[in-house]
Amino acid sequence: MNLTVKNEIKEKLESAKEIVFFGGAGTSTESNIPDFRSATQGLYQKDTKGYPPEELLSHRMLRHKPEVFFGYYLNNLVYPEARPNKTHEVLAEWERQGKLKAIITQNIDGLHQMAGSQNVLEVHGSVLKNFCIDCGEKETLEEMLKQKDDIPRCKKCKGMVRPDVVLYGESLDMEVLEAAVRHISQADFLIVGGSSLVVHPAAGLINYYRGDDLLIINRDETPYDHRARWVIRDSIGRTMEELRGE
Repeated sequence: MNLTVKNEIKEKLESAKEIVFFGGAGTSTESNIPDFRSATQGLYQKDTKGYPPEELLSHRMLRHKPEVFFGYYLNNLVYPEARPNKTHEVLAEWERQGKLKAIITQNIDGLHQMAGSQNVLEVHGSVLKNFCIDCGEKETLEEMLKQKDDIPRCKKCKGMVRPDVVLYGESLDMEVLEAAVRHISQADFLIVGGSSLVVHPAAGLINYYRGDDLLIINRDETPYDHRARWVIRDSIGRTMEELRGE
């Protein structure tokens, strides 16, 4: 990162009162969790048994072919060994210092909370939360993984247990969305990290930002680059570490 740009961003961060972070899959790739669209390592490049990925991870597939859904989901979207990286750690530190007001994430891995962040809005849900579709009984990820080669069943009623994540064909949680809109609209510094900003409606949340200090950190171009004060195409972890301050 150019030293002049780095110092400018750090100065703005230090004076900001309402910093908000909006993150996508690129936030977790440095924890060895693949994103969806990378040309060689993305989840969309893996064997999908002849199904489009959007169909494999859809509400329809869960209901009508749960064995196919769970065969893909539990083997490709769940990474129990993953640990927080520099980005997660810096954000948790900023929150403890009172600088960061909220994290809005498109990720479902729970790494922000593992790093110590408290105010995390998971717009697509979390693999760590699971529930029975019949009785509502909650289930841990560990229990889900014990049934990795089968359809996860509720210990209480034997109904199917599903992840509390937003599948294709399902709506986002309105309470989470409203909270995200509120935080972004009140922010005086917005950091977008590791998101292509093409997955809607989540990506559209950026339109609620009213401030001037928008920083986008992403390896590839996004549709919102022209609106940003700073665009950095580098490792998000390295960039966040540089902006961490003394």
